[in-house]
Amino acid sequence: MYTYEKQRPVMDDRSVAQSGGKERYRAIFDAVPVNIRKMIGGLTPKEMDDIEEFRLKAGAPFIVYGRNQSAFVTRDGKTTLDRAKAYTVTPEDTEKALQLMCDCSVYSIMDELREGYITIRGGHRVGVVGKVVTEGGRVKTIKEISGLNIRVSRQVIGCGSSLMPHIVRGREGVYNTLIISPPQCGKTTLLRDIIRQLSDGVPALGFFGVKVGVVDERSELAGCYRGIPQNRVGIRTDVLDSCPKAQGIMMLIRAMSPAVIATDELGREEDLAAVREALNAGVNIVTTVHGWNMEDVLRKPVIGKLLCTGVFERAVVLSRRRGPGTVEQVIDMDNKQTIRGNWGSLA
Repeated sequence: MYTYEKQRPVMDDRSVAQSGGKERYRAIFDAVPVNIRKMIGGLTPKEMDDIEEFRLKAGAPFIVYGRNQSAFVTRDGKTTLDRAKAYTVTPEDTEKALQLMCDCSVYSIMDELREGYITIRGGHRVGVVGKVVTEGGRVKTIKEISGLNIRVSRQVIGCGSSLMPHIVRGREGVYNTLIISPPQCGKTTLLRDIIRQLSDGVPALGFFGVKVGVVDERSELAGCYRGIPQNRVGIRTDVLDSCPKAQGIMMLIRAMSPAVIATDELGREEDLAAVREALNAGVNIVTTVHGWNMEDVLRKPVIGKLLCTGVFERAVVLSRRRGPGTVEQVIDMDNKQTIRGNWGSLA
């Protein structure tokens, strides 16, 4: 993944902006202090493409993660496995980064902070840790921020194309689809592209596109920043950002007349009740769940019940066996048969 100790120039802001491989990171550059910005600017395009997380924790080394590997970052923007050469993040670094992320108005991100994350321009999600302030037994906010985990938002346009013939039926029909995946195996990236194609249409299949409602509880699918999706989710897509799934599903049904509702990580009892309401209203569902395989998901007390009712017509099982987004199975749930195909890796 990484090239260690290779000497190379640190890119300034202008050169980063002109670099096609690094343009997607512009929002991340703008969200960190100048010294951290220069370190990130020193990374190679290949390293940048591999990185999934930038971790800034006060008193700890600056670490980047990607492709199941990690490396330290030095003061002059090189990756290394030597802890002694790593830059040590300061409390001033994390404090300044948070100020930049919220345009110096922490009050404006209070609602997100209660959930332990904020979303910045570009759709990148930043996990936040520090001193939790509670009120009445509920989290009020997080202060004295000690760590930030910048998760890089990636779109893989077209990654769901090979699956679309098995998700759409006819010119407007859509199969109720469940994507099963362990963590960090590409389920959100895949779901996002499926949403985009359902919304925009798939001309090769004679599918003209339908209205899609997205309940983006954790701001990962659309990556909304100030209410505007930063990711491509389609021209007929309406997004409820940072909204609990159960409430959001009902809100979309009442207000936006979607043909399809998409949401990530189904699991709570109230979520399943809302899914049933959507199905009773004639709305199709495309969603995801954490799991290693179909057997694992069937053992889960909540989603297992829904699967046993025959709600889902298609299931897609992902892994990282050949890289993120490796499709292990596409299952026709009505016939309990695996659909054959050369799926490969979607990433």
